[in-house]
Amino acid sequence: MVSCINCQVNIKLGGLLDLFFMSILRKMKLYLMRHGLAIERGTLVEDSDRPLTALGKKKTQHVGQYLQKLGLNFDLIITSPLVRARQTAEIIHHQSLSRHLEVSPYLAPEGDLSEFLAWLALHTKPEASLMAIGHQPDLGNWSEMLVYGQIQEGIVLKKAGIIGLQLPDSGEAIAHSQIFWLTSPKLLVPKIVSKAT
Repeated sequence: MVSCINCQVNIKLGGLLDLFFMSILRKMKLYLMRHGLAIERGTLVEDSDRPLTALGKKKTQHVGQYLQKLGLNFDLIITSPLVRARQTAEIIHHQSLSRHLEVSPYLAPEGDLSEFLAWLALHTKPEASLMAIGHQPDLGNWSEMLVYGQIQEGIVLKKAGIIGLQLPDSGEAIAHSQIFWLTSPKLLVPKIVSKAT
């Protein structure tokens, strides 16, 4: 019988790597997206009824197309009930990025992160990939709470911007999550989309 120490080490390392990558795959991925460009405050409509502008719709479509090219697919898209967020969610949904779309009051302005996380725990799988569409400063504050455990007012999501967070597979998500993606919509939208269009 031949004993191979190197083989045993490689097998053990291979097993550890498998466990590591499986643990990553099992973790929930939460993509927080700010709604697209909407008409300005102070118009004739209530704040909750402000729709996306034509440019806002166009830029959001380009962001959705880019996400599709990346091969992303979400188990669920959740959106704030406000018109500008719902319209953003519908555009992303129509890019075939998810088969499911739900409206959540937790994503309305000044929504409660703890209540949102409790809802996620009850209604989604631990390894789910989710997109939540809402508002600033809430999404930036939520991101900081999930990563740092406190609000530092340092993360600002631009309109149609996205931040990707990996939540732990068990235990408390606040102060135990990781950022794996933070991008401005400028990096996702072609330069041909300008205010003149």
